[in-house]
Amino acid sequence: MLPFEFIVTGKPVSHQAKDRKRVQAWKLDVRNAAEACWKPGRPVGDQVRVVITHYYDAVPGSEDTVPDSDNIVKPVRDALNGLIYVDDYQVTDFVSRRRNLNGSFRVKGMSPVLAEGFCQGEEFLHVKIEVAPDPEELN
Repeated sequence: MLPFEFIVTGKPVSHQAKDRKRVQAWKLDVRNAAEACWKPGRPVGDQVRVVITHYYDAVPGSEDTVPDSDNIVKPVRDALNGLIYVDDYQVTDFVSRRRNLNGSFRVKGMSPVLAEGFCQGEEFLHVKIEVAPDPEELN
């Protein structure tokens, strides 16, 4: 079941977008992408860590149209509620990153899912859900 990862092709929509229909459509895109890959068919009950990386396409230095990583988190977390995890209270650890597709990457052990995202040649989100680390083992 976990770890589980998937990609969503396209530019993410901020939870602050004024066009609420666009936000809802984006949530549905995220949910559909996750659902297509989620084989257990029921949500996990464990505490989880969610890692979202937004691979965007922008000329370096002209990144003002790229949404802030913290603004794209909420629609993704909402979309996964009831599908991957019962409720987002189970998300104890969260990492949100953004990376310019026009940059250089050194990737060791790239997963087939992440490779698929790069091969599409478009902006995408890579979402990975894994069992949360034991809080007693963290500093």
